[in-house]
Amino acid sequence: MCVRSRTGCVVPELTVRVARACNPHGTTAMAIRDHLNGLWSDEDFAEWYPRDGRPGLSPAQLATVSVLQFLLELSDRQAAESVRNRIDFKYALGMELEAPGFHHSVLTDFRDRLAEEGRADKLLDLALEKIRRPGPRARPTAHRLHPRPGRGPRPDPPGSAATEATAKRTSSMS
Repeated sequence: MCVRSRTGCVVPELTVRVARACNPHGTTAMAIRDHLNGLWSDEDFAEWYPRDGRPGLSPAQLATVSVLQFLLELSDRQAAESVRNRIDFKYALGMELEAPGFHHSVLTDFRDRLAEEGRADKLLDLALEKIRRPGPRARPTAHRLHPRPGRGPRPDPPGSAATEATAKRTSSMS
């Protein structure tokens, strides 16, 4: 497979330190790395790429960017810009802080490869197989994915003590 050798298997120490210092509670991108690291390796994509020619970017990293792009509702340009500029994206991809990133059109090319011959289903099956496999899991983080991103805090369920306290306060004010 003619793919640029990937350094993203282990996050560089400086990237870890800076990302944790800037985001002590973590971010969605950091949680993806901490919880889903190792779902894909470049070898899983070997048949997608020719064996000769100019080396391409790591397909495992592009798959991770695609997941982040979907979760954060980013355009291709925004996702590529995030890889270039955001420390948490560099952490999620296991990149050095100085890594330049890539052009946004690379994501379109990757999706075109993904759409061929049921590859998306094969990739999902591979990820699910690895998730279900017994063994050590990624180290948990304090960060939790927000249940309603961009929509504020989740309301308290009806009947909870917080809901009843609020109802008492508003009724006593009237």
